Amino acid sequence: MIAVVPARYGSARLPAKALAEIAGVPMVVRVWQQASKAKSLLRVVIATDDERIAAPVRAAGGTAIMTAATHQSGTDRIAEVAGQIHADIYLNVQGDLPFIAPADLDALVAPMRIDTSIAMATLATPIVDGHEWNNPNVVKVVCGADGNALYFSRSPIPFARDGGMPTAALRHIGVYAYRRDFLLKFAGLRQGVLEKIEKLEQLRALEHGYMIRVVTSVAPSIEVDTADDLARARAEATASTR
Repeated sequence: MIAVVPARYGSARLPAKALAEIAGVPMVVRVWQQASKAKSLLRVVIATDDERIAAPVRAAGGTAIMTAATHQSGTDRIAEVAGQIHADIYLNVQGDLPFIAPADLDALVAPMRIDTSIAMATLATPIVDGHEWNNPNVVKVVCGADGNALYFSRSPIPFARDGGMPTAALRHIGVYAYRRDFLLKFAGLRQGVLEKIEKLEQLRALEHGYMIRVVTSVAPSIEVDTADDLARARAEATASTR
């Protein structure tokens, strides 16, 4: 079982965010350091398309693998890594989660170890903040009674007809786990209409009829999508060192 951190240099909302320093450490290096503490993982590698990202990772003692610059999503990039490194389960740990809890990564793969029918899983946590609920940069997910995802959206879902924010509101956390055979199958699927509209790669699986198990986060953390998120992350890192 390995984790792969897909990290590209270009970013529409926050250019070169993988290299943004948080308390003097590039964000992608922080993600690698955190993921490396997970007990269930044998290895953590960075998959990138730019030597500017690979260099600091290697300088910190990590492994960086160069991948094609043409990939449409992080999952596609991880599928390329799967062609070089064999594992039963691959974790996709987004490069913008500088404080990802190792316990969350262990929790994510726990149900997959018990139930071999689960081909893909991801993390979510309850939304308790109205700003997050209405923020399009915060992805929401709704689940069925079986714990599988029904839909992911940047819009507030489920919509509360009577007003307010529903207690069932969940924030998606950008970490995924895939069994090897499903990962390779997923990468070969064509992008769906909903994925293109929402710009959410996980919708590709749902559109093609595959299930995604949603696991409750043990210790949800900041996901850096915008300059404001980066400022919050830097403030948190500074506070933790005092």
